[in-house]
Amino acid sequence: MSRPRIVSISPLSAIEGGRVTIEGSDLVDGEHDQPQVEIGNVLAHVVSASSNSVSVIVPQGCDGGQLPVRLGSAPGETAFLGIGRPIATGLHQVDSPVVDSDGSVYVTYSGSRGERSPVSVFRVRRDGFREPFVTGITNATSLAFSPDGELYVSSRFEGSIYCVATDGTFETFAKDLGVTCGMAFSPEGTLYVGDRSGTIFRVGSDGEPSVFAAVPASVAAFHLAWGPDNGLYVTAPTLASYDSVYRVDTSGVVAKINSDFGRPQGLSFDPKGSLCVVEALAGQSGLYRLPAKEVPTKMVAASNLVGAAFGPFGELIVTTNDTAYRFDSVAV
Repeated sequence: MSRPRIVSISPLSAIEGGRVTIEGSDLVDGEHDQPQVEIGNVLAHVVSASSNSVSVIVPQGCDGGQLPVRLGSAPGETAFLGIGRPIATGLHQVDSPVVDSDGSVYVTYSGSRGERSPVSVFRVRRDGFREPFVTGITNATSLAFSPDGELYVSSRFEGSIYCVATDGTFETFAKDLGVTCGMAFSPEGTLYVGDRSGTIFRVGSDGEPSVFAAVPASVAAFHLAWGPDNGLYVTAPTLASYDSVYRVDTSGVVAKINSDFGRPQGLSFDPKGSLCVVEALAGQSGLYRLPAKEVPTKMVAASNLVGAAFGPFGELIVTTNDTAYRFDSVAV
């Protein structure tokens, strides 16, 4: 029998609960053997194994950073996996987080419909210190920074958008926006807002909304991101087997750019300008990079992923419903 070899691991980054696959040759001793796999020093659950590949679930208890992955059936062979470090738990996140110019991360406790949670928005500083930042917004849903650095928060319960000051106080910016969720600013400062019932609004600097475009209604939050190609990108997850990622041009014309995702949610653009899409469907959950006219590739393996955001120092923040994770860098 040939010497076992590890050739690659895919994807190269993950959080606990994510599924990764080790590729190589002669990775198992026999047809029915299950190799022992350790990530760092923690034993991982093997989902499937063959001579050429072994798939495992990233266990709880793995430290963040680049960790070695070793197979008991392949002594001396090691791959490395980037593990996201938890930076905040006890959240209720329904859209992507946002990161300010200092690298502080903003996340929400949205709560069930009508629930008045003690804290609406938390701030997590670069040193890991988490603090309550905004209180008093019912069902804080989506977050966005304007081009001039002001934080805006939507409320799906109140149908409103709030502008937040640096001390966490806020005032109403726009209202009567339906089941208000995803938001994105264009470079010149125009705000676009998704109403889960299907309408995308354009909101002027005076807070007055007008209908901009329409996509199918969603069972969850709309997710919006403004692209470097001067287009608005939208996901609106439904109960269908597959949903589309949409691009809306500046005149409001909607086009489908991809229909490969089963439950697309949060959107973000990486430092190279490629669109990254969260797939939330069980078994496929993770963050995918979607370069123009190419097949999506998984960047981060995860379970129950909701949102993602890139920070000013090359960091990536991903969130499940209740936890935010930080990668200092990822392969992009």
